[in-house]
Amino acid sequence: MHIKTALTIAGSDCSGGAGIQADLKTMTMNGVYAMSVITALTAQNTTGVRAVQESTPEFLKQQLDAVFEDIVPDAVKIGMVSSCELIRTIAERLRHYGARNIVLDPVMTATSGSALMKNDAVQTLITELIPLARLVTPNIPEAELLSDSTIGCAEDMIAAAQRIGTRCHCAVLVKGGHSVNDANDLLYEDGSLTWFEGRRISNPNTHGTGCTLSSAIAANLAKGFDLAEAIRRAKAYISGALAAMLDLGHGSGPMQHNFDLNSVYAEGKGIVSK
Repeated sequence: MHIKTALTIAGSDCSGGAGIQADLKTMTMNGVYAMSVITALTAQNTTGVRAVQESTPEFLKQQLDAVFEDIVPDAVKIGMVSSCELIRTIAERLRHYGARNIVLDPVMTATSGSALMKNDAVQTLITELIPLARLVTPNIPEAELLSDSTIGCAEDMIAAAQRIGTRCHCAVLVKGGHSVNDANDLLYEDGSLTWFEGRRISNPNTHGTGCTLSSAIAANLAKGFDLAEAIRRAKAYISGALAAMLDLGHGSGPMQHNFDLNSVYAEGKGIVSK
């Protein structure tokens, strides 16, 4: 059996709602074989991040080599990378292997508000890693940082997307979920603009939404969908995961990534399989 493959390069979330754990669940539910390279271990839950333990650049390189020398990914999602050294290691290895369909989610803060990227790493991300990406997926605060601008309306989103895309030579999906509009996202690709309308779902449990969206886009790119269709499918998936109204934890909880799982192996005790 041939199956498409996707790699996530990101931090671990021990509570399972974001990071590597969300990425693996999302990629699996979107029909690809998922692999992971861990940039950092985090001690976190739905209420915040308690501690971060980074991988060393050498160990990160060993993980990347182990994956690419054996099972070459059809797409790569990059999430939390907190230091300049790790960003440079990832960029060098991805160039070395000619990695394709790279989706970069510039994770700078957690849903809880905790900082996940050192200040000097932002510039390294812009110069080293973003130009390798097929798509970068900043939320409003991240897009403000990457574009050196303030975003307060749809026109500001357009200007920021154009600035980031022109500066970094990649497609940009600015996510509008931070009160600028009703969960509408803006794609800037090769000089053209496309709006993706989304329905705002009244669910306070949004831990890991950015990780999940970028992973779903990468999975769909791995399967051969073009960028616009990959985004549409990813947004539909994340809407379903939010609409399932999972409620876990004492803070901003996780989504139900497996809302569409109908396997005999997922059935509970006392449920008779058909």
